[in-house]
Amino acid sequence: MRIDILTLFPDIFTTPLKYSIIKRAMDMSAIEVNIHNIRDYSTDKARTTDDYPFGGGPGMIMKVEPIFNGLQAIRKQESEIILLSPQGERFDQKLAMEISLKKHIILICGRYKGVDERVRNHLIDREISIGDFVTSGGEIPALVIIDAISRLLPKVLGNFNSAESDSFMSETLDAPYYTRPQEFQGMTVPQILLSGNHKKIEEWRTRESLKKTMSRRPDLLGSKKR
Repeated sequence: MRIDILTLFPDIFTTPLKYSIIKRAMDMSAIEVNIHNIRDYSTDKARTTDDYPFGGGPGMIMKVEPIFNGLQAIRKQESEIILLSPQGERFDQKLAMEISLKKHIILICGRYKGVDERVRNHLIDREISIGDFVTSGGEIPALVIIDAISRLLPKVLGNFNSAESDSFMSETLDAPYYTRPQEFQGMTVPQILLSGNHKKIEEWRTRESLKKTMSRRPDLLGSKKR
């Protein structure tokens, strides 16, 4: 998968791309990530990328021309163009799985008060939000999406069962897990996990997963049928 990112702050991506699952996915050539500075696609000497909104109001608006020029330079026939903003559809595991099947995605990182509405209306395929809150820009949401889809790609995780058992892969949250020591300051590991009976352990994990979901996220139950 090829991932192109249009951003006003390319240095934000420098360190996160060097570590953990994203780096592993890049090293395996499961993903190719390219960072593009939107200022490079501005046509004036000042490399202007934002301006005051028509009609007045607070904040600055990202201009349509640099974004259009950037898309013209990097888009392909199979490209899925995604604008990251608080107004988009909610990103979840189902959407991560859908995007992980794409050959090429372009992530446009919004900033300031937002983008010129013509970007939203005419230049993108979809708009995505990572939650009902506002970040300073689309860069952190872009990293969230890249991390989430990278772990779903073949062979990126050493054991794909690890991804399959993650929370949200089904209609339930993941089960509780423990590791050594068996006892810590009076807190002990459930005996069933030490029994070696894999059938009973799996049944216990299924029950605990359901209990946790009913307690914390009952809205997930039955969500696959909606």
